[in-house]
Amino acid sequence: LLKGEITLKSAVNEGSEFTLSVPVSGATGIINSGSESRPSFAEIVQEEEVKRAENPNAQYISPSIPESVPDDRDNILPGEKVILIVEDDINFAKSLLEFTRKRGYKGIVSVRGDYALNLAINYKPVGVLLDIQLPIKSGWEVMEELKNSPQTKHIPVHIMSSHKLKQESLLKGAVNFLDKPVAFEQIPEIFKRIEHIVNKESQKVLIIEDNSKHAKALAFFLESNNINSEIKSEVNEGVNALQQEDIDCVILDMGVPDNQAYEILEGVKKNPGLENLPVIVFTGKSLSMKEEVRIKKYADSIIIKTAHSYQRMLDEVSLFLHIVEEGKKEGRRETQKHLNLNNILNGKTVLVVDDDVRNIYSLTKALESLKMNVITAIDGKEALKALNDHPDTDVVLLDMMMPNMDGYETATRIRQDRKLKNLPVIAVTAKAMTGDREKCINAGASDYITKPVDVDQLLSLLRVWLYDKQ
Repeated sequence: LLKGEITLKSAVNEGSEFTLSVPVSGATGIINSGSESRPSFAEIVQEEEVKRAENPNAQYISPSIPESVPDDRDNILPGEKVILIVEDDINFAKSLLEFTRKRGYKGIVSVRGDYALNLAINYKPVGVLLDIQLPIKSGWEVMEELKNSPQTKHIPVHIMSSHKLKQESLLKGAVNFLDKPVAFEQIPEIFKRIEHIVNKESQKVLIIEDNSKHAKALAFFLESNNINSEIKSEVNEGVNALQQEDIDCVILDMGVPDNQAYEILEGVKKNPGLENLPVIVFTGKSLSMKEEVRIKKYADSIIIKTAHSYQRMLDEVSLFLHIVEEGKKEGRRETQKHLNLNNILNGKTVLVVDDDVRNIYSLTKALESLKMNVITAIDGKEALKALNDHPDTDVVLLDMMMPNMDGYETATRIRQDRKLKNLPVIAVTAKAMTGDREKCINAGASDYITKPVDVDQLLSLLRVWLYDKQ
């Protein structure tokens, strides 16, 4: 429309430069075209109407509110478990309520979306059966409210709909998606899953990860949120632990999926007694459809390492362990635990090396909020000078792709200095591919983290590496 273009210049080990060019005359010509002004305005109005019609929330809002369905809300005794049914099809809602009662649960029915959150907060259901098309508020809005409330985000939500929206449902936090009209046949399986979560008493996670520092970082993060964990670096050790101990959830860090990783998954799920054990796969690679289908045969959840993956991990683990934030006891001890973890970083000096000032700004802001002293450099040469000027530096965050002197050469030069041979250097890489970690470690890095940087993961890694320097 603006008659512009984008050009790209890229050089190996140096970086990429994008240029956007828009001709002034071309843009002016479009604006001054009097003959097209009236049709363009009409087209804009029409386009806005189409957008409103396609609004996801509006599209899935039913026009009429049906009569309420009599349920068990006035007959719930202390200790009885509740299922919340959010469904505007009265006949289907009644069928679900009847099945709920047969399984020994009390049922609460809401035929409209705007009542769902308050019902969930007040009656604390062990599971939610949610339709997408609802009056007043759509199922998407209800889902967002449930997952954003600390009192309800742990509750497993099973979405039922005639709309083919399985992928969207799972991405928004649902544990399952059921197609209507065959959904009723799948309800027994839903209750099996709910009962498996509810009947567990212990809250322990097994982390299978061959990188001990990354495993400890994740364990630190989970511990700060009141979740106990155990770490195993070998798959055989992990399987033995599953057979001998009461584990509620497994986190398997696959890095880059390969045949061995699939064999691990298959081995865990085929062990007698472990068929229903929730398995969360943590991977540093965007998966192809084929890889995702293969993993989902055995895994309950897949988390790609992104800027928010640690929080997503906490949400998933909380869901499987059925942890209620408002119900956590010993709040003072929790606060103290957070303070102790943050004290590890308090007053420490970190050198951030990155040629992108936006990355430097965001990292500096996060680190300074925890009272860390931050010094910066935009390339390897500046980094070496900064280390010479600040010999008290405790840790280095080193971008591996920079001009002049890249991270690999910088790490090598750091290790050549005898005074710096034990300085923790965390490599920041732009991708997660087979061999990346080995390349970073061989160059002299102590550890690595991928972009976009997950701040929670980074802070956990820093705590692990700086723990001995307290």
